[in-house]
Amino acid sequence: MLAKRIPTILPDLTFEEALEVTKIHSISGLLSKDCPILLKRPFRAPHHTITVNSLIGGGKIPKPGEISLAHYGVLFLDELAEFNKNTLEVLRGPLEDREVTVSRVNACFTYPCNFMFVASMNPCPCGFYGSRDKECTCSPESISRYMSKISGPLLDRIDIQIEVTPVKYQKLESSDRVECSNEIKQRVNNARNIQLERYKEYGIFSNSELTPNLMEIYCKIDDDSKRIIQNAFELLGLSARGYSRILKVARTIADLENKPNIESKHIAEAIQYRNLDRKYWKN
Repeated sequence: MLAKRIPTILPDLTFEEALEVTKIHSISGLLSKDCPILLKRPFRAPHHTITVNSLIGGGKIPKPGEISLAHYGVLFLDELAEFNKNTLEVLRGPLEDREVTVSRVNACFTYPCNFMFVASMNPCPCGFYGSRDKECTCSPESISRYMSKISGPLLDRIDIQIEVTPVKYQKLESSDRVECSNEIKQRVNNARNIQLERYKEYGIFSNSELTPNLMEIYCKIDDDSKRIIQNAFELLGLSARGYSRILKVARTIADLENKPNIESKHIAEAIQYRNLDRKYWKN
């Protein structure tokens, strides 16, 4: 339910993005005659029985897969641990390269796939491992097998990892006002406009597309921030990829607050979003 609402707070498609998304859906035969150009970010949620070809593209007559149909939008995999492990592993390259190449005897096809990868899963087969309200009935072996379907390299490519606890009834029936999607989207659009202006000379749209060279320019941090991230790097056993992704998330948090520079609080917040794998996959 949360994942389906992510597109409602994503920034508006630029004209260039809309053209790319429309082209992909057009060659896939999914473009409606009533809608010659797509103006909303796509949301794709394939079932866990999906094949590798359907996910990344291919087939006898090669066509884009779900990851390309989610270009500039959201790819949501519900119950991540229920997917075939080999199917999940093919995501590692596209998540890094933002494109996928499908090779066939007579030709090679390269499709763009710059998507937001969102996934959800239970902590164990019964769903109550670590719960304060209900006792887990799973054996340690079954929990280990369940968790092992998600590899470390794939987890390393997920920028934000959040544990969602069950919602209490009092929270559901509360009449307290909360932010609506339009208010959040306005804040997100403001941050995206900052990034579009910042990177207009480089042909990229967001912080997630920063190269190592650009990170040296736009993700500079002060001494306090360096100490915080060094401690996290050693304590959490972060990889070089994890380090760069923390900096990109911190840069985005700063943009959402309209701050010109990354501050230590932004680094600390970004680190908090990346320690879930150390809790459930520490062994």
